[in-house]
Amino acid sequence: MRFITAGESHGPQLTAIIEGLPAQMPLTVEMINKELARRQGGHGRGRRMQIETDEVVISSGVRHGKTLGSPVTLTVVNDDWKHWTKIMGVEPLAEGVKPEDVKRQISRPRPGHADLVGGMKYGHRDLRNVLERSSARETTMRVAIGAVAKQFLQELGIRTVAHVHEIGGVKTDPETYANLEMEALRDIIENDPVYCADPEASKKMVQAIDDAKERGDTIGGVVEVIIEGCPPGIGSYVQFDRKLDSKLAGAMMSINAFKGVEVGLGFEMARKPGSEVHNEIAWDEQRGYYRKTNRLGGLEGGMSTGMPIVIKGVMKPIPTLYKPLESVDINTKEPFVATIERSDPCAVPAASVVAEHVIATEVAKAIMEEFRSDTIDGLKQDIEAYRRYVKEF
Repeated sequence: MRFITAGESHGPQLTAIIEGLPAQMPLTVEMINKELARRQGGHGRGRRMQIETDEVVISSGVRHGKTLGSPVTLTVVNDDWKHWTKIMGVEPLAEGVKPEDVKRQISRPRPGHADLVGGMKYGHRDLRNVLERSSARETTMRVAIGAVAKQFLQELGIRTVAHVHEIGGVKTDPETYANLEMEALRDIIENDPVYCADPEASKKMVQAIDDAKERGDTIGGVVEVIIEGCPPGIGSYVQFDRKLDSKLAGAMMSINAFKGVEVGLGFEMARKPGSEVHNEIAWDEQRGYYRKTNRLGGLEGGMSTGMPIVIKGVMKPIPTLYKPLESVDINTKEPFVATIERSDPCAVPAASVVAEHVIATEVAKAIMEEFRSDTIDGLKQDIEAYRRYVKEF
């Protein structure tokens, strides 16, 4: 499976094309729209989420609710485009109109964004040409693609969930949700204002977000993604570029503003002896091989172990501040305070939704590389045969 996304933040639409999905897989717009709505939610979101109501259009690759095996095209229209048609239009400028006459030009790069380096790389004097594509608006399509991937995984009995682990230094207590089944955990998260599974931590996170907004500041946090039901052996140890944990880490780091990844215990492993890091192996007739603990997050030697895959990502505070940082005008070279395009005091809850979907996409891709995937029924048969094999190995 491969995909590509296209579109600008204030352009007419966002587009994704997915190739390689198996035929006969159930897929509807409702499955995707539910996840897009979650990306727009969460306490701390800004005005853009009130302007746009993201709904997908499927324009190829699906007939009567099932995939055809041909490329699937997804589109989300930007409602705000009607206010930007002259600023972001495709047609050449009218005769006599100079580029510098176009409104909303940006010559003051914002610290922490792609503005300055992107302008240097592609030769843009109007930095709007950079920020329109580098915007986190692109994650709309990453979630849409991930919603398709999640539907694929669910067909194979693989379930995903993501939650907020930390915001602004406020951390969850994993003991509060450690024994919950996946669906019960999801119910709590989806009904929480910051997508947190710990009610007490959630209250403190909401307050931390409100405090940051009052100060004109922003805060970041940590999200955790859990994948249950992935069979062992997905990925490989034989080449560096086939290791599943490497692919998952790369997917997490591809999300806007993400600056770190942990698998299982993550950096805590540096402070523990090996006896408190590695997982003892056991076997019984019902489960087959399993680990007594899951400290390595369901990944060993670049492959899934069959235990839940657990991966965290850290999101930095959004760099667009209502108390702007200093910058330099690229035309005059004079110092200025950076412009404010729009800002959320905290987008960590929404980022947890994005993280779930990019990780689901990467797991789905890895599974399609391992098994025959022309039809969903054929893939199910191959997966079931493989599960029986590894159980009896």
